[in-house]
Amino acid sequence: MNATLTISTWNINSVRLRQDLLPLLVNDAKPDIICLQETKVPDPLFPADLGERLGLPHVLHRGMKGYNGVAVFSRLKLSPVEDTPDWCLKSDCRHLAAYVETGKVPILLHNFYVPAGGDIPDRDANPKYGHKLDFIAEARAHFAEAPPSRSILVGDLNIAPLENDVWSHKQLLDVVSHTPPETEGLNAWRAQGFVDAVRHFVPPDRKLYTWWSYRNRDWRASDRGRRLDHVWVSQDLESALQSYTIHKDARDWPRGSDHVPVTVTLKI
Repeated sequence: MNATLTISTWNINSVRLRQDLLPLLVNDAKPDIICLQETKVPDPLFPADLGERLGLPHVLHRGMKGYNGVAVFSRLKLSPVEDTPDWCLKSDCRHLAAYVETGKVPILLHNFYVPAGGDIPDRDANPKYGHKLDFIAEARAHFAEAPPSRSILVGDLNIAPLENDVWSHKQLLDVVSHTPPETEGLNAWRAQGFVDAVRHFVPPDRKLYTWWSYRNRDWRASDRGRRLDHVWVSQDLESALQSYTIHKDARDWPRGSDHVPVTVTLKI
């Protein structure tokens, strides 16, 4: 019997506010690893016993007050990668990397929270948009240094890269998260040795979303979503992919995030 690894990624939009929802994800996905983004908590205030309560006792987190922040909870032992880049020299807690001890060759796991980029798709008028493009460019250059192997990259990458990753490609071309500079940059980053794990199962002509705005009163009826949350695997792991789930019902969890979790299972 082949061993498997199940990993869930979720922009939780405050781990302290929504930590009671994590057992719902554990029950739904039975994950070996949960990666969170936008934890919004400095490290000294991170819920110390949360990993034990989830049955995922190996925990890494990198956070700051009020915004950003990433965390990893794992059933398997984690060995942190200490020398990750200081992206855009901002020290803003957007990336964690760790080796996952699988009993075989470890898997290198990256958990990213890419900048949202503000509202105006113009570098000069909106420095946040420029920061986002610079972040993607730096990440692309970093991963170009060596082809990834036995690697998984997950997170809220804050870009819907394909036409059917948004409810209307034509109407969102000038909306931050789907502008050509963003989508071209993200697709180029992924193409440097990674495979889009969810699109491995779902053809690109099918609509697929992981985020629905809080502004939509009836988000299911309008279904104006975007696929901002991603799981990539290195090309050597593509044949190991087993299944995926987008936990759409999580959008209706009490005080839920505007993002929903994404889960992928692969052989290890």
